[in-house]
Amino acid sequence: MMQKAKTMLITGGSRGIGRAVALAAAARGWDVAITYRQNQAEAEGVARSVRALGCRAEILSCDIANEEQVQRMFAQASDLLDGLDYVVLNAGIVAPSMRLADMEGARLREMVNTNLLGTLYAAREAARLLPRPKSAQSAAIVILSSAAARLGSPFEYVDYAATKGALDSLTLGLAKELAPDNIRVNAVRPGLIETDIHASGGQPDRAARLGAQVPLGRPGRADEIAEAVLWLCSEAASYTTGALLDVAGGR
Repeated sequence: MMQKAKTMLITGGSRGIGRAVALAAAARGWDVAITYRQNQAEAEGVARSVRALGCRAEILSCDIANEEQVQRMFAQASDLLDGLDYVVLNAGIVAPSMRLADMEGARLREMVNTNLLGTLYAAREAARLLPRPKSAQSAAIVILSSAAARLGSPFEYVDYAATKGALDSLTLGLAKELAPDNIRVNAVRPGLIETDIHASGGQPDRAARLGAQVPLGRPGRADEIAEAVLWLCSEAASYTTGALLDVAGGR
C-alpha cells in the first residue's frame, strides 16, 4: 500500500519565504495548504506550481489576527489534507522604518496583533491538532522569527523586532509543553533576505543595499530559508526542538 504523503500548512504562503517553503515541500513530495490574506491570485499561482510537481495544494483565505478565522482555517486545512504533519507559522508584517517615538498606536496594535497574537492563535490550533503517539514520526511546528529579535532593529523596526523576540520565547516554552505530545517546535531566524517584505517597509532596495555588510557578503534567498525550515520538519531533525536557528549569513 502506498504511504500517505506528508502534509504541511504554511501561513502567509503566497509569496516570499512562504512560497519558497511550499515549493520546497512539494519537491519532497509533501502536500501543502497555504494561507493568504489579500492576494488570492498569488496564492493560486503557488498552488499551480505545487500541483505541477505532482502534489496536492489547497489555498485558504485567513487574517491571522482574527481568532475565528484562524480556527476555521486550521479545521479546513486538516480536513482537506486528511490531517496535518507540519505547520509553518510564517505570516507577518513589517511597517515603514522609523523610531519608536514616532510610531502611532494603530501601527503598534497591528504589528502586535498580526505578528504576535496571530502567531499565538495559530500555534495554539497547531498544538490542538498535531499530537501523536511516541511510536509515530514526530509532528513539527516551525516559527519564522527574525535576526531582528537579537539585533533590535534600532531606528527602523523596533516594534517588529519586539514581536519577533516574543516569538523566540514562544518557541522555547512551547517546545517544552509539546514534547510529551511528540511535537517538535523550532524557530528559524532569517537575516537580510531578498523578498518584497522590504518594499512594504518602504525600503525595496534594503536587502541589496545592506547585503554587502553581511559577513558572507550578500543578502540571502528565500529558498535558503526554506531549506532550513524543511530540515527542521524532517526526520533528520528528529532530536531537535526548542532551537532558534539563525540563517543570517553571519550577521
